[in-house]
Amino acid sequence: MTDLPDAKHIMLVEDDQSLAEWFSDYLGEQGYLVTLVTRGDIAIELIESDQPDLVVLDIMLPVKDGFDVCKAVRHFYHGPILMMTARDQEMDEVLGLELGADDYVTKPVKPRILLSRIKALFRRAQTNITIRQDKNTLKFGQLLIDANTRKTTLDDTVMPISSNEFDVLWYLANAGKVVNRQDLVKEIRGIEYDGFDRSMDIIVSRIRKKLGDDASNPFRIKTVWGKGYLFVEDAWT
Repeated sequence: MTDLPDAKHIMLVEDDQSLAEWFSDYLGEQGYLVTLVTRGDIAIELIESDQPDLVVLDIMLPVKDGFDVCKAVRHFYHGPILMMTARDQEMDEVLGLELGADDYVTKPVKPRILLSRIKALFRRAQTNITIRQDKNTLKFGQLLIDANTRKTTLDDTVMPISSNEFDVLWYLANAGKVVNRQDLVKEIRGIEYDGFDRSMDIIVSRIRKKLGDDASNPFRIKTVWGKGYLFVEDAWT
């Protein structure tokens, strides 16, 4: 563990004590301040009180599992959540993303892979903080997207939005054209699209719901079949 005052704070929620200590020691050696939590109910309380810079969240936890934790904390925590899922359990990945996780890794996972995903999430957040000063807000009718505060306001009401939801919305709104899944996955997750990754579909679906878009016939973020997604600029008046 590091005692540097400007170290990023990671909350590691994992009930396998030996694995948790292994990850915790490794991340500490990399310069992060790590808080280790082994129960889901306690994790919810600590995430709310401590507001860590990032949460690494295992699914299989006592008292409350990772899904319950993710769902509960998204009401008050807007930092990145990286979920650790069981190998080959695609539904775990899908459900985690639907509940507001920003990314996921499958177990068993090597510490260096975990570290690379953590760095990618922090790098993405930093990129958005240092976005060009001449274009740090976007306004479309009653929709305001503010990159300085990373807040989205619709009809004068602040919309609850996770870190990756904001990133996807900002990217689509800035594009001014159809954006394909390959570009979205590379931009948001920092990896190459494998042809099977459904994470962007899930995130776009969540954004549509929060924006009041029609799920069966979306008109604010359209799906252009075979092409990708299109943010419709004139749909907000």
